Amino acid sequence: MRRILAVLGFVLLASCQSDEGAPTPQFHATENPQSLSEWGMLRATRDTLLTGSGVEPYDLNTPLFSDHAGKFRTIWMPEGASARYSEEEVFDFPVGTVITKTFYYPVAEDGQLLRGDRPADIWAAPDTLDLASVHLVETRILVRRETGWVALPYVWNEDQTDAVLMRTGDMQHFVLADGGGEIEVNYLVPNANQCQGCHATNNTTREIQPIGPAARHLNRDFDYGDGPVNQIDHLVAAGYLTGAPSPDEAPQAPDWTDTRVPVEARARAWLDINCAHCHNPAGSADTSGLYLDPGTPMGPNFGLCKVPIAAGPGSGGHRFDIVPGRPEESILIFRMESLRPDVMMPELGRSVIHEESLALLRDWISGLEGDCS
Repeated sequence: MRRILAVLGFVLLASCQSDEGAPTPQFHATENPQSLSEWGMLRATRDTLLTGSGVEPYDLNTPLFSDHAGKFRTIWMPEGASARYSEEEVFDFPVGTVITKTFYYPVAEDGQLLRGDRPADIWAAPDTLDLASVHLVETRILVRRETGWVALPYVWNEDQTDAVLMRTGDMQHFVLADGGGEIEVNYLVPNANQCQGCHATNNTTREIQPIGPAARHLNRDFDYGDGPVNQIDHLVAAGYLTGAPSPDEAPQAPDWTDTRVPVEARARAWLDINCAHCHNPAGSADTSGLYLDPGTPMGPNFGLCKVPIAAGPGSGGHRFDIVPGRPEESILIFRMESLRPDVMMPELGRSVIHEESLALLRDWISGLEGDCS
C-alpha cells in the first residue's frame, strides 16, 4: 500500500518543504490557460508531482464517490486574501481563490491499475516517491473570479507531464484490479455544463459554488509533515480563513467508513456529500421534495415513506423513497443499484455501482422502524 500511494504522499511532503523548485501560483482573472502548469498550482517533474508555493492540500471527512478514483485536493489564495468562515455553508472565498482536485488511480508493480478509494492512511510517508506509482487522470480547477466561480477540467496527457484543458469533457476506459477480480470503469471527465449540474447548488441563481470546503467536511486532522493538525486550525494559521471557532465548536461530519460511528450518522454523511448539493430545498432537485442535506430532519422530506414526484422510470415500480426496514422496496436503493442513465443516482460521476455505500445504506434502512402502510 505504501508504494501504491507513493506519489500522493510525496505531494503532501513537497508542499511542506521549502519553496525552492516549487511552481509559482498564478491567478488568471479572465483567460483560461490551455495547460494546467500555467496555473502554477501543480507541476509534474520527471519523478514527482510538486505543489506550488503557498498551495495547501486538504482532505474531507467523507469524500464524493467518483468511480473508485483517488483524489488529491489543494487550495490557494492570493497574498493577503482569506476566506470567511461559515457554520453551515461552504466558506466565502475571496476573488483569486483557486481550488484543485486531481483524480488518479494507483498503479501496482505489475502495471495494473487499482482502486484509489480504499480506506487507508494515504498521507503516510512512503518509501517510493515517483510518478510510476499512480496514473493521473484529470485535474479540475475551480477559480473564483469577479464574475463568480468558473470550473475548468484538465486531462493529463499520456506522458503524465502536464494536463490540457478539455472544455468539452472526455471519456476514458479503465480496468481496475479489485480483490482478485476486475472493475471496468468508463470514466467521465465532465464538460462545462456537467460541472454546473453539480456545482450550481442553488437552482434559482444557478451560480457555481464549491461543494467540499465547508466546516463539517474539513473539520479533521491532516498530517502536513510535522504530525496531525486540524485543517481548520491550519487554514487559520496560514491566513486562509478568518472568523473560525475552535474545531471542537465547529460541526464535524463523520467518516462514512468509521464503524465506531452509528450507522445513521454514517449514512447521512455519505448522502450529504454525494447527493445534498442537488437534493436540498434550494438545489437543482428542489422540486423532488427529497432533501438529503444535514439540516433536514428524519421524516418525509428525508424520504421516509415519501411518495416520489415525477420520478418516471426512476421509481422502478416502488411506492416510496425509503421504506423503513425494507431496503429492497426503497427507491433510493433501486436508483443507486442502477446504471441506466435515466434511473441511476447519482446521475453523474459514476459508471459503476458503489457496493460499499450500498451496503451501508441497506444496513441503515434495515434498522429503521416504522410502517409506510
